Amino acid sequence: MPSSPVLRIEPLGFPWPTVDPFLFCVYHDDAYPQGNAQHGPAASLAGRDIGQDFSRKDGWSMYHGSTVPGFPAHPHRGFETVTIVRKGLVDHSDSLGATARFGQGDVQWLTAGQGVVHSEMFPLLDPDGPNPLELFQIWLNLPASAKMATPHFTMFWAQDIPKFTATDEAGRTTDVAVITGRLNDPDASVGAPLPPPPDSWAARLEADVAIWTLRMAPGARWTLPAAAGESTRRQLYFFKGASVTVAGQAVRQASAIALRADAAVELVNGPGESEFLLLQGRPIGEPVAQHGPFIMNTDAEIRQAFADYQRTQFGGWPWPDAAPVHGRVPDRFARHPGGAEERPEAHASDPLRALSSPS
Repeated sequence: MPSSPVLRIEPLGFPWPTVDPFLFCVYHDDAYPQGNAQHGPAASLAGRDIGQDFSRKDGWSMYHGSTVPGFPAHPHRGFETVTIVRKGLVDHSDSLGATARFGQGDVQWLTAGQGVVHSEMFPLLDPDGPNPLELFQIWLNLPASAKMATPHFTMFWAQDIPKFTATDEAGRTTDVAVITGRLNDPDASVGAPLPPPPDSWAARLEADVAIWTLRMAPGARWTLPAAAGESTRRQLYFFKGASVTVAGQAVRQASAIALRADAAVELVNGPGESEFLLLQGRPIGEPVAQHGPFIMNTDAEIRQAFADYQRTQFGGWPWPDAAPVHGRVPDRFARHPGGAEERPEAHASDPLRALSSPS
């Protein structure tokens, strides 16, 4: 009898557990109220530890913001951030000179490499109704050979991310969005994945990196296909729904499910809609030294990262304050280093999609 493809099931906390090549995964789901004239919550901030508010009081947090919720300017080195915004908007600014407003299924992929400073603010633009925000932020490690790569700013607009719908014999559906990675399923009609940044571990075909989201209708059945790589690691996060059966094992709470990647796994949803995030990849297999926003291979490299940041500020902060927001007009856009601009309405073949951040 073959062993179960389910290796481990553990409840979700904050942050979610990850395995190499991933370093960190967090899920924000905030029920922000209507916005005020400063793009912040039209509600009292009394009782919140402003600048360090993760309280979930009234269903939302200010995080490190004081007027607008979010994360004012902070540095990174040695890894990548992948930010998937499902509801609401994020205003990005960075030390490369790039800015963006994205959301509604868009994904931002930022290679910090040798060093970048960025801010991620959550403007509340509706003054008359709620401003929900829902996003994942995932940290993907860089191998030693790419730790000091030139920073790179990439946008994947929602309309360009490959998606498909699988329908089981009873007509119940499973929707899959393939943010990166190839779906090893001959029955799935899905376009080619968008290219990750050039220095990313995900840009190496042999690394077998995948980031997908799944939404299953009540009672739906779908078989998660096996990964391509023999040494690939795979985590399936069941974060929304009543219950699901994974390879015959019932899961009745939000959970991180470690799976054998070389085996196909049948998912049978319970009552109500369920949602999942899948992270997979071949391990980088190198030492990890981390201190706050810097992730390198040795403690000496961490000390050097702090010294470099204190000396250079990774190029400096070109914006008038540490928490910029981009006005009240809700249009999504990305303005790249050098000033070239793209918007999600542009065709996927637009040459702006291939822009690289200059050194």
